[in-house]
Amino acid sequence: MAALNFHHLRYFWVIAREGSLTRAAARLHVSASALSIQLRQLEERMGHPLFHRQNRQLVLTEAGRVALEYADGIFRAGDELLAVLQGREADRREVLRVGAVATLSRNFQARLLRPLLRRTDLELVLRSGSLRELLAQLDAHALDLLLSNVPVPRDAEANRHSHLLAELPVSLVGKPPRRGTAARARFRFPEDLATTPVVLPGFNSHMRIAFDLLLEQAGIRPRIVAEVDDMAMLRLVARESDALTLVPPVVVRDELRAGTLVERCKVPAIQERFYAITVGRRFPNRLVKDTLAAEPCLAEFRHDLNDLLQQRPHRLGADTERVLAALGEVLNAPSMIYGRSKAGDLQFEPFTDAAGTVYANSVNGFESNFESHGDTSVRRGAWASFSAGLKAY
Repeated sequence: MAALNFHHLRYFWVIAREGSLTRAAARLHVSASALSIQLRQLEERMGHPLFHRQNRQLVLTEAGRVALEYADGIFRAGDELLAVLQGREADRREVLRVGAVATLSRNFQARLLRPLLRRTDLELVLRSGSLRELLAQLDAHALDLLLSNVPVPRDAEANRHSHLLAELPVSLVGKPPRRGTAARARFRFPEDLATTPVVLPGFNSHMRIAFDLLLEQAGIRPRIVAEVDDMAMLRLVARESDALTLVPPVVVRDELRAGTLVERCKVPAIQERFYAITVGRRFPNRLVKDTLAAEPCLAEFRHDLNDLLQQRPHRLGADTERVLAALGEVLNAPSMIYGRSKAGDLQFEPFTDAAGTVYANSVNGFESNFESHGDTSVRRGAWASFSAGLKAY
């Protein structure tokens, strides 16, 4: 077997860093055509294309991203060799690239990433941005892992997987009530929300959608004083406002411990979910597996992450996904009929739980709340009402 040409690898490394054949050729003092020929020879030797063109730019393929990581390691090893021989301290670290959506709780991120920051053999690259921006980076293999509070759908083109890491409770928190005021009385949910000002997450938040549904079913119209999309800003507003704030307690953990804020009410049947999003890769970053397996602080997430790693060999390939996508209209016909039917003005009889509480039923209420409710009598009553209502149509 012919040995790898490290001159070609060096040229590839510079092209990847510069993002352009022209700039790389100028840096290496060679012609762009000669550089292109040597890059093609390296791709033939490796058996994979290393770049594809996108809007007149060279973008790394997955194989190119892997080759770049190895090239980084090879040339870093060369630098370490010189450092050792010259009596300087060598830097031996691998790279893990993690993205986090801007609306994600900073406390949750810190809790998850704190063990990684303590490792001396790991360079952790953290990027924050919108979900759309970070998904584009994940698809381009510029990220190894994406942390989000919403799952992403799978499709034939983007082989993404959303893995549930944690489900955390949601509460209404606020400043401690003053002594001698009526506010010190026990908060009644949801009745007191008719007169109590509240700060809520934005409409894109799943917990906001569930909260609005709960109040709609109870016939309560809340006094909303602010809507905040960003969790860090929601935490700041909770500290500064006299209103109650809908938030997972983990977001305001330090304020609750210090007594700056108190939990007035746990909101039933609402949870904030956190996901790790990955893409299926032929060349996965082993640090994702090794780091999560080695860190005892991540034990609570290990079950879900082990499922992810065990299922990887059994995921459908892109060609199979495309065939299924082409057959989507036929395969989804029963679901389409059901969806069109329920989009009509369907009416359902109210139902009663074991405690005698009467609930109004609807399509949205059943699918987003009642069918997964923690109370068995609610689930069964909702199902009886829902199925009887569908049969009538």
